[in-house]
Amino acid sequence: MPRPLRVAIVGAGPAGIYAADALLKSEAAAEPGVSIDIFERMPAPFGLIRYGVAPDHPRIKGIITALHQVLDKPQVRLFGNVDYGKDVQLDDLRTFYDAVVFSTGAMFDRELKIPGVELDGSFGAADFASWYDGHPDVPRTWELEAEKVAVLGVGNVALDIARILAKTADELLPTEIPANVHDGLKANKAVEIHVFGRRGPAQAKFSPMELRELDHSPNIEVIVNPEDIDYDEGSIAERRKNKQTDMVAKTLENWAIRDVGDRPHKLFLHFFESPVEILGEDGKVVGLRTERTELDGTGNVKGTGATTDWDVQAVYRAVGYLSDELPKLPWDTATGTVPDAGGRVMLESGEHMASTYVTGWIRRGPVGLIGHTKGDANETVANLLDDHANGRLLAPASPEPDAVPAFLAEKGLTYTTWEGWYALDAAEKALGEPQGRERVKIVEREDMLRASNAVTPQQ
Repeated sequence: MPRPLRVAIVGAGPAGIYAADALLKSEAAAEPGVSIDIFERMPAPFGLIRYGVAPDHPRIKGIITALHQVLDKPQVRLFGNVDYGKDVQLDDLRTFYDAVVFSTGAMFDRELKIPGVELDGSFGAADFASWYDGHPDVPRTWELEAEKVAVLGVGNVALDIARILAKTADELLPTEIPANVHDGLKANKAVEIHVFGRRGPAQAKFSPMELRELDHSPNIEVIVNPEDIDYDEGSIAERRKNKQTDMVAKTLENWAIRDVGDRPHKLFLHFFESPVEILGEDGKVVGLRTERTELDGTGNVKGTGATTDWDVQAVYRAVGYLSDELPKLPWDTATGTVPDAGGRVMLESGEHMASTYVTGWIRRGPVGLIGHTKGDANETVANLLDDHANGRLLAPASPEPDAVPAFLAEKGLTYTTWEGWYALDAAEKALGEPQGRERVKIVEREDMLRASNAVTPQQ
């Protein structure tokens, strides 16, 4: 009797779980069946939804409900706290699985090459998000001494950073933020946040809902300069073509013509200002220099040569995420992705690296919303199944499911399971209950392992 198709997925964020879902819905799942193991270096699943989405976005975190339904399936196992490249290698996975799908996402800040990025007070947005999201591998404190802050970038991450800095700590207390984050935000001195984009309103990458949310806080006054509302032929064409772009532009137009109110924290959205230097004194940020840009007719911009120095004491760089290079896989340093064709990992020779696949941000870079990851996963899995049907997959030496826990035990690795997530979930909800909160996130890795009833080598 033919055995089930054995697939390892590295990364338990949306991309990896969507790939598992596509496998479960395939014809192969019916006959001969599929058996999926998901490896995740964090003790808990869900990737950037847990450690990259701002805590005051429960709507986006609601996606976890759909992901739960996939991980609840008996054909799927989770091995958390297992780090690819350190705890397990590609050759190890080949021993147990017909195919390996990498979906490791992006957790690092893309480099911004302007003078002054090394100054004290110049921060990466990904680092800040990891702090306020309670990531176990980052410091527990964050310096929030600046009264005036610049945020570079006009995507949803930039809005998250600006909103967290502009809100009060007590506004965020009903969310899942841990005590150390609430304490840190209570000490936040920021009263003026400046968000800078080098192009115009029609080129901003905000989603309309994210943008409108800025104006919902009783403490945040959103201000747009009427001189920044400008469109060329390329911008107008983009507004006609893309409903979301048009909605963002209309929101910004409405904010530009209204009177400035008296909410205590001011949040300025600046367009046509390209950062050219972070200014410093005695090794600390004291300002930001931008060059005024203008549209060139195509929706792109060119510099005018006119510069402005902005009085800020901290700069947050929200110019994009970057994936970590994966051992034993080919790597494109320019894009920070694994070269692929339809999700098949491709070698320099132009050949497919047998039985090896990618999906999500490690495949196409950190662009698009969570929902865009589904189409990605479907394409990758379709090609994996095509290779399976045509005998192109490598045969594993030990495809028995029991071989994997035995291997982890032999290596002395402590790991968490899907049942362990339910235990951690219950523990976090129990922490929140006395305060009338849905949950309080557990931060320390050892505490997460303990709450998850982690499987240890001695057991």
